[in-house]
Amino acid sequence: MSTSVESAAYTGEIVDSHHHLWDLGRGHYPWLQDEYDPGRFFLGTYETLRRNYLPADYRRDTHGYRVAATVHIEAERSRKQQVEETAWIEHINKLDNIPTAIVAHVFFTQPDRDEILAAHAHSPLMRGVRSKPVVAESARHSVKGQPGTMQDVKWLTGLATLEGYGWSWDARVPYWHLGELADTVRQFPYILVALNHAGLPLDRSEEGLKQWRSGLHAVASNRQVTLKLSEFGLGYGRWDEDVIQSIVRDCVAIFGFDRVMFGSNLPVSSLSASFDRIVRTTIAALPLASAAELHGLFAGNARRFYRIDAYAGAAALS
Repeated sequence: MSTSVESAAYTGEIVDSHHHLWDLGRGHYPWLQDEYDPGRFFLGTYETLRRNYLPADYRRDTHGYRVAATVHIEAERSRKQQVEETAWIEHINKLDNIPTAIVAHVFFTQPDRDEILAAHAHSPLMRGVRSKPVVAESARHSVKGQPGTMQDVKWLTGLATLEGYGWSWDARVPYWHLGELADTVRQFPYILVALNHAGLPLDRSEEGLKQWRSGLHAVASNRQVTLKLSEFGLGYGRWDEDVIQSIVRDCVAIFGFDRVMFGSNLPVSSLSASFDRIVRTTIAALPLASAAELHGLFAGNARRFYRIDAYAGAAALS
């Protein structure tokens, strides 16, 4: 069952749990500024992203919606500038009241990991870390047990350090690693985990989605995990409306309304759909949802997960 996005609207507040900002003149973003390689990017061509994306651009893209607070997720700035990215985002917050919270970067295996984490901790906006484990290039391959994977003792030791800060981990792995992710987070019951991009169900075939759902069930069995309803696009601008609505329903059915949160993934998501289309697609997928359930999905759950005060952030970014 699918519902037309033309009839789907949402007028409540939004706490965007996942977006990015960058200023190519203030920092180095290798994936945007160095050799252009759409073949290695999971969404294919991304030429339109190779420009500054600042609060004014975010406001333009979300115009017409009541975005009350946002969470900035590390944008793969040079790994020599991890702390500088956090400092820059905090500076942007002071100028524009956006974003409201920060999820920064550190490699769990880098030699100066503890120093980088301590430096991030100086920012009052810090809420968590996104550190991507080494993953296989497809469901047909395996890297299990290799350095930097979710079985690497050194990597696991790094993940464990988040508990001391009270920070969450933003986990971004493709669907073929969800079973391993479930095994990993089970070892850390006191570290909150945000599963990025609905577990990246990149294979939309019947068999691919079956494998994704199985992995999602395994991850959801860990109550400290919350799923982000974000980035449903596929390579080269593909946006499968009916399939995406089905994916949204599966996510809610598996995790429940109390453990899913909306994320725009702007500006990356603009390669496939506008902010308005993303919101409308999400709403259209859930025609029987109550007002309270929708508020949790679009705002309340993200406020709770990232510890965003109800009075924090811009009351009207759009």
